[in-house]
Parts: sequence; C-alpha cells; structure tokens
Amino acid sequence: MAGPLSGLTIVELAGIGPGPMCSMMLGDMGADVIRVDRTKSHVMDRLADPKFAVHNRSRRSVSVDLQKPEGIEVVLRLIAKADGMTEPFRPGVAERLGVGPDVCLARNPKLVYGRMTGWGQEGPLAKAAGHDINYIALTGALHAIGGKEKPVPPLNLVGDFGGGGMLLAFGMVCGLLEAQKSGKGQVVDAAMVDGAALLLGGIYGMAGAGLWNDEARESNMLDGGAHFYGTYETKDGKFVSIGSIEPQFYDLLLEKTGLKGETLPAQMDRKSWAQFKSRLDSVFKGKTRDEWCAIMEGTDICFAPVLSMKEASQHAHAKARNAYVDVQGFPQPAAAPRFSRTKESVKGPAAKRGQHTDEVLEQSGFSAKEIGALKAAGIVGAQ
Repeated sequence: MAGPLSGLTIVELAGIGPGPMCSMMLGDMGADVIRVDRTKSHVMDRLADPKFAVHNRSRRSVSVDLQKPEGIEVVLRLIAKADGMTEPFRPGVAERLGVGPDVCLARNPKLVYGRMTGWGQEGPLAKAAGHDINYIALTGALHAIGGKEKPVPPLNLVGDFGGGGMLLAFGMVCGLLEAQKSGKGQVVDAAMVDGAALLLGGIYGMAGAGLWNDEARESNMLDGGAHFYGTYETKDGKFVSIGSIEPQFYDLLLEKTGLKGETLPAQMDRKSWAQFKSRLDSVFKGKTRDEWCAIMEGTDICFAPVLSMKEASQHAHAKARNAYVDVQGFPQPAAAPRFSRTKESVKGPAAKRGQHTDEVLEQSGFSAKEIGALKAAGIVGAQ
C-alpha cells in the first residue's frame, strides 16, 4: 500500500535545514513533493553528491529561475494543481518574488501555504538573519543545556529540526486535514522560536512548580545534575547513559553497580548528588562499555550505551526494527513513524537539481513546445 499521504501534492520552494526536513517527512509518508530548485549552483549544492543530502530524499526536483516573471508563472501553474506548498524565505521575500500567500491562494483557494522561518512572520526580529543557535537562545532552551561553565548547542536539533521541520510538517498535515473539511486553504506560520519553546514546555512547567533551577545548569534532575540521570565514562574511554529516575529503577541501578546495601543518602537529596556522581564515576570506570552492556542492557535500569552514529545503525535493536536503510551505499534513518497498513517508505535518494523538470512539467500540463521554449530561455533547467 502507498503511504498515508499518498494522493497529495506538495510544492516545495527549496531551502536549507528545517524546510527540507519537513518535505522529507511528507515525501516519506507518500506525498508527491515537487522541490523547486534554483537553475544555478547554490550553497545548497555544497555536497559533492546529492545522495548525501538525506533531508532532500523522497521527492522530485525541477529547476526554475525565480528571478524572472516567466519562472514565477511556472511555479504558480504547479501550485494551481497542488494541495500544499512550503517556502523558506524571510518575511516579505515570497511576496516580492510574486509567490506570496495572496497570489498563491488566488490561484488555488484550497492551497495550504506553509511558511518556515526562524523568528516568525512578525515581531521586532522577524526580518533579521539567524540560525538554530539564536532561535533556541531566545526561548530559554540553550540556557538550560550544557555544563556549569557555559551553554552548549545541542547540534541544530532543537531549533532547525525539532522546533522547525517537524513543526511545519505537523502544521501542514493539520492544514491539509482541515482543507478537506472546509474546502479552503490557509497559511501556516511555523517559526523555530515557537517550536523550540513548545519543546521546552515541560521544563517551563517544572520551573513553575519550583522543581527546576533556571539559574544554574547541571543542578537539575534532567540536565546532568543528578547522579542517576546522566552519562558515565567506562574503562575503555567510551560512555554509557543512565536514566534511573523511578525508585524501582534506581534500586536496580544500585544492585547492578554493587552499591546496594551500603549506607547511602536518599536518591532525591540534591545536596548529595555531586558526591554520588563522583562515586559512580569511579564505579563505571572499573569496566568497559561492553561489560556494562552485558550487565545492564535490557534491564529496567533505563540504560543504553552511548553510540556513535556509525555504531548506532549496527546495534541489534536498530537492526531488529530496520531503523536504518541503505540508500545508494550508506545508512540513514528510515522513514518514521510507522504505519500498519499505509506503509511509509524512503522513495529514493535526493534528486539532482532539476532532474525531473521535464517529467513534472509534462504531468502539470505544459506542452512540449512550452517546455522547449522555457529551456531555451533559461527559465527552467535542462536535464
């Protein structure tokens, strides 16, 4: 069976980071995502081989010159037959190009128009440049992550991908569901500052209840302050993770580390956490990571080895779940979430820029003569 979004068509104006991740998710779920790439080389082509651009997988590519009116008309004709579209520009750029919401919804009143920005469509920072680190800094997320000395960026997972790409994918599916009932499209304003703040909602709740110290990193239960929730180095210089929050899991941790039976401070005695962490540091350095896996993995301690990306795809649990797929010679995360009937799947590697220009335009009603003229004028890329 085709994926759960089979039958839907999404036009993606190419960007980097969160926009492509959103489109990958929609494409993996069966939507026909048409990526509108530039006709000329761009920073987005920095990878030597497009197959390594994992977030660009599962969709077709056309190349169009958006700086020319004829190119904008090509995009508008694609949008006229689509269910949704996404654009990655700063506020006002799509309008200046001629593909803003008013123009696109006039062409297609049922269109779900997704906008992916860092700061959102309004506010004093809306038109400023920024990256993941800046967006999560403004929400409190960056302040909460890292050691005592300074905040540490959690790659670009919280702003770009969790707070951006996934937020827009959720917004697009919500909009598409509503459009099926109302027959009307609308604009989805997905901002990374909003998404990152949502991800931090539980921590805001803990702070409101007096259970989180917002002024001191590594002093809380989930930020590395607690001895029972964190990482420990092993004898071979590798690491393991422990998350023994619940009393029964903590009791098992003490048993497996050989500490049960000793006179120990209460688990939630925060004043003893630092001292107990030092004790567990010494314990875990007494065995290799594999030795600790043999003792703890699969138990209710809430334990897992800290794996590199190379190791992760080879772990027995990942293999049992087919969590990674090989696409043209290298492993990458499989499509998710999983569906019992309408199967999700990786349709294929990232397309080369403009690889499907002829095919997509023909299917969208362009005649061979029109396509030839557009190519000759440099409006669309020739294959």
